[in-house]
Amino acid sequence: MKAIIRVRMSMHDAHYGGNLVDGAKMLQLFGDVATELLIRNDGDEGLFRAYENVEFLAPVYAGDFIEAEGKIVGWGNTSRKMEFEARKVIVPRTDINDSAADLLEKPIVVCRATGTCVVPKDKQRKR
Repeated sequence: MKAIIRVRMSMHDAHYGGNLVDGAKMLQLFGDVATELLIRNDGDEGLFRAYENVEFLAPVYAGDFIEAEGKIVGWGNTSRKMEFEARKVIVPRTDINDSAADLLEKPIVVCRATGTCVVPKDKQRKR
């Protein structure tokens, strides 16, 4: 089972000079993907327990479209092990004009992570 969301990074998301987006934004997207996965799998939003690994691999800027994908790769009684990947799929082309943008032929992986979520036994409505 996997879930995917795609969002455009706004100027509101830019945190550093040059309109650079804070890496924590990718973790927020992974949290939203995890929530969808838990709802689909267990019928409950669950809770994010921990990230075991996070790699920031490329910069993200305001105007970039990011696709965040996650999948459940392991199941315990209450725990769900997940893998996540965020990819840049569209980039603004302000060098051409203010509204130009390019769909990337090959998405750029900007972040990968693994994490564990939990759904208390009494809240699991599926499985």
